[in-house]
Amino acid sequence: MLDGALDVAIKAAKEAGEIQRERFDSALEIKKKGIVDLVTDVDIACEERIREILGAAFPDLPVLGEEEGELGGTSTEARWIVDPIDGTTNFAHSIPIFCSVIALEEAGEITAGVIYETMGDRLYTATKGGGAFMNGEPISVTSTGALVDSLLATGFPYDNRTNPRDIFGAFAATHKSCRGLRRLGSAAIDLAYVARGIFDGFWEIGLMPWDMAAGALLVAEAGGVVTRIDGGPFDHMRGDIVATNGAIHEELLKVLSGYL
Repeated sequence: MLDGALDVAIKAAKEAGEIQRERFDSALEIKKKGIVDLVTDVDIACEERIREILGAAFPDLPVLGEEEGELGGTSTEARWIVDPIDGTTNFAHSIPIFCSVIALEEAGEITAGVIYETMGDRLYTATKGGGAFMNGEPISVTSTGALVDSLLATGFPYDNRTNPRDIFGAFAATHKSCRGLRRLGSAAIDLAYVARGIFDGFWEIGLMPWDMAAGALLVAEAGGVVTRIDGGPFDHMRGDIVATNGAIHEELLKVLSGYL
């Protein structure tokens, strides 16, 4: 991992969080990127601030951000992946469940991840081979051994109105197979909660790399298992993810296999 990268990512995520706190539950400029996909002026301001901080420290690294795409830098071996606000719809509706997300990708592999859960002032960090932490303290996944005893999380893709995938069938099937199923509206926070031992597992399809790159590393470094929906190796560029404590992973994959 690049020397000093984690500290710079933490600084950028926290400064974005300060902007979010200042503007939370206030008048916003809101635009639509799709039928239901929103972007606010705060998303833009946060991404610009994150880019400024990352660019000042590592001018050679491009930044792939949700709002402005991939810009800057000349490196083809490493880049930042940024979601200025994961949970924009929550933020826009004054629901305090959202975060800033920054991941470092080197040679196609995520080597560092930061998730800053703004309103809870919880900073999640992970480095490849270096463990997972919340506010500097080690975290780990649960030891729940059966799907029926598990609390899971998921989310719905923005194209669920038009895509033939049976999202709601999968939702119903997993809900019937576990203790409970939650939808918080932020994939990054869902993944952080798996790593932290709040949720036993999480699955979703139709995601973007900035939604899950940092969180997937966090779960893996906290002792969990992360794969694609079909059980294959996880790829943050492919859009689907199953992340669990490991013990329930095969059970959950089996349930999902009938629908996705």
